[in-house]
Amino acid sequence: MTRAEKAQVIEDLTAQLTEENIIYVADISGLDALTTSDLRRACFKANVKLTVVKNTLLAKAMENSDKDFEDLPSILKGNSSVMYSETGNAPAKVIKEFRKKSDKPLLKGAYVETAVYIGDDLLDTLVNIKSKEEVIGDIIGMLQSPAKNVISALQSGGNKLSGILKTLADK
Repeated sequence: MTRAEKAQVIEDLTAQLTEENIIYVADISGLDALTTSDLRRACFKANVKLTVVKNTLLAKAMENSDKDFEDLPSILKGNSSVMYSETGNAPAKVIKEFRKKSDKPLLKGAYVETAVYIGDDLLDTLVNIKSKEEVIGDIIGMLQSPAKNVISALQSGGNKLSGILKTLADK
C-alpha cells in the first residue's frame, strides 16, 4: 500500500469514526471463510456494518478524529475488525448470539455515544444497553401511566356513582 493510499484510508476511517456514534472493535481472527461469511450475514441482518482494518491506520484515524476515544487505541493489537451501528447494543447482541456457535468474535472494546468500554468481560453490559428509541418509549410509558390511572379511576368512579344512584333510586 502506498503512502497516498494509506493517507486516503486514514481519511476515510476518520470520516467514518466522526460520523458514527457506536463503534465496536472485535477480534475475528481464526474464523474460516464460511464462518466469517456467516458473521457478516448476521451483522447485515442486525444493521451492523463490519469492516476489517489495519490497527495502525485505525489508531491514526482515532487520533485525527475529534472524539475522545480514551484508551481505545491501546487495544489495537492483533487482528481487529470494526463494527458500526445505529443502535448501541446491536453489535454486542450479534457477538453474543454468534458466540453460541463459535468462540469468536472477541470484543476488544467499544465506543458507545461518549462512553468507552474495554474488554470482553463487558459484553453483557453492552448487550443490556437500551437504544435511544427504547429509552424514549420507557419515558413515554412512564408519563402515560399516571394519566391512564386517573382516567381509569374517573371511569370506574362514574360507574360506581351511577350504580349507587340507581340503587338508591330503586329503593
